[in-house]
Amino acid sequence: MPRGEPRHVGRRTLLTGAAALGAAAAVGGAAGCSRVQEGDALARLRSQGTVRLGIAGEIPFGYIGTDGEFTGEAPELAKVIFKRLGIDSVQPVATEFGSLIPGLNSQQFDVVSAGMYINKERCQQVIFSDPEYQMLDAFIVRKGNPKNLHSYEDVVKAKAKFATGTGYAEIDYAVSAGYPEKDIVILQDQVAGLNAVESGRVDVFAGTALTTREVVKKSRKAEVTAPFAPIVDGKKKIDGGGFAFRPVDTELRDAFNREIHKMKASGELLRILRPFGFTEKEMTTMTAKELCAV
Repeated sequence: MPRGEPRHVGRRTLLTGAAALGAAAAVGGAAGCSRVQEGDALARLRSQGTVRLGIAGEIPFGYIGTDGEFTGEAPELAKVIFKRLGIDSVQPVATEFGSLIPGLNSQQFDVVSAGMYINKERCQQVIFSDPEYQMLDAFIVRKGNPKNLHSYEDVVKAKAKFATGTGYAEIDYAVSAGYPEKDIVILQDQVAGLNAVESGRVDVFAGTALTTREVVKKSRKAEVTAPFAPIVDGKKKIDGGGFAFRPVDTELRDAFNREIHKMKASGELLRILRPFGFTEKEMTTMTAKELCAV
């Protein structure tokens, strides 16, 4: 998130509170009966041979495919890394994005595997692996981009009707640029955003560069702008997404990090993520420590 004390928290901004906790409990009820002791997560998961992954149903990060199988850049990466850590089976636990951190900390699953943005607010509640990707923003606009929108500042100047997704970090980026929060149209996801732009209900929908460019591929009425970094407090803001672990599970997180660093060095990470639309531009050397500080 762009601020030290953000007001919106989702995959890119974290929703907390009783409703989110309730949703997490409902989704993971059966799994919730298995409680863990502090500090022994890696040994326990190796012993039981299964790791439960919290995913949020967002393409391309983590979702259930049309064949009923779970997939996405984060789950596919998790399958490889946890197998190398001696854990052969991964079990998805699908929930709403805002329920991921509450669900993790209430032990409904073992790891959040949803490409979650790493930021200061979340780092006060969980610990993160180093990011597997970095991400810029982009807009879905009508063909030809009639209002010439290429940044949040452009949206403010044009007084365009602005939309973004539930809990997205883009909410705060728009507000930081001067867009009235009360006027932001909140939609379920990027597909709903595309539909709103195509129908003329909004002028622009903001999301990640990856999700927006994927969703407009078959559209005849909309296009995506060039990726850009939001300006927050006068500086460019580049986000990075990683896996989240309970604060006590440092050994598990550190073992995961060692594997992901090897995959970055060998190029294997990009080979796994490429089928989900990731490119060299999304690869990163940023660390969780760096992202937790901003």
